[in-house]
Amino acid sequence: MSKTFYGNYFEDFTIGMVIRHATPRTVTAGDVALYTGLYGTRFAVQSSDAFAHALGYPHAPVDDLLVFHVVFGKTVPDISLNAVANLGYAGCRFLAPVYPGDTLYAVSEVIGLKENSNGKTGVVYVRSTGYKSDGTEVLDYVRWVMVRKRDPATPPPEPHVPELPAALDADMLGDAVPLLDMDEWEEAFAGSPFRHEHYEIGERIDHVDGMTIEEAEHQIATRLYQNTAKVHFNQHTEGEGRFGRRLIYGGHIISLARGLSFNGIASAFHVAAINGGRHVAPAFAGDTIYAWSEVIDKGEIPGRRDVGALRLRTIATKDRPCTDFPDLDAEGRYDPAVVLDLDYWALLPL
Repeated sequence: MSKTFYGNYFEDFTIGMVIRHATPRTVTAGDVALYTGLYGTRFAVQSSDAFAHALGYPHAPVDDLLVFHVVFGKTVPDISLNAVANLGYAGCRFLAPVYPGDTLYAVSEVIGLKENSNGKTGVVYVRSTGYKSDGTEVLDYVRWVMVRKRDPATPPPEPHVPELPAALDADMLGDAVPLLDMDEWEEAFAGSPFRHEHYEIGERIDHVDGMTIEEAEHQIATRLYQNTAKVHFNQHTEGEGRFGRRLIYGGHIISLARGLSFNGIASAFHVAAINGGRHVAPAFAGDTIYAWSEVIDKGEIPGRRDVGALRLRTIATKDRPCTDFPDLDAEGRYDPAVVLDLDYWALLPL
């Protein structure tokens, strides 16, 4: 028996298969500092112990997307080592705060399979859950990924595509945020005077700034999350592939867009849920990422008088400023510059 692991191929997955992923990870203050260095995130609650403590946190929580990436990275060796592409997300909920010193691990269940018509690949649907070492659930989400077959001649499984929610309801949000004292919310420190009430459904916000992806940065990010997907870190193999170079991890684009969104929604301090997301087109080192957001819904959280929810759709583009809000055309085709279409709930002070 080989002592090395070549990753699971499409035919290795079965409905109901449960995978307990290797390498629990203790999140440290060093991880938080490196994440800030990669994306320039400026949300005050995650940046300042003093700001967070005054509101009611014990100290500054770890950025929500850093938690997502760490949990996601645990799943890659078993789920997507042989992936062609990560296709989307649904029903992602942040369930408990994470602080430096917490140890995270992940478990996934296969909930859907469908072979593609070319017979060479198939789509695998998994529900992944992140836990603290004491068993507290911090995150769960569904993603679907296109995975290569080991042998195209292998008979396909009975197709099963799970029903997934288009969006989570606002009353399912807020578990990862303790009850806060918003009298202590310092607008000057937060970087914006705008609260939940100041945003309107249909409002569009150009986040103005752009960030260029550096080769070294996306490599550091991939390693930070212990993401072993070949398409992100192995130029020797990817140089002979479809694009001739390494692809940027889609989560890297999500974090860049989130960092850029501070300019316009600085008070949206917590990502409470990801309803869905599409990596519309690949991105590469040297691309400059811009972003804009639209408010597509607002909600109240039962029992909460401190925070309210905004449902945001954030579009990220490459090498194209977003002053005219590039999006879908009349025939439903994305502007060629669009690389990400992300639908998520964020919490803001009331």
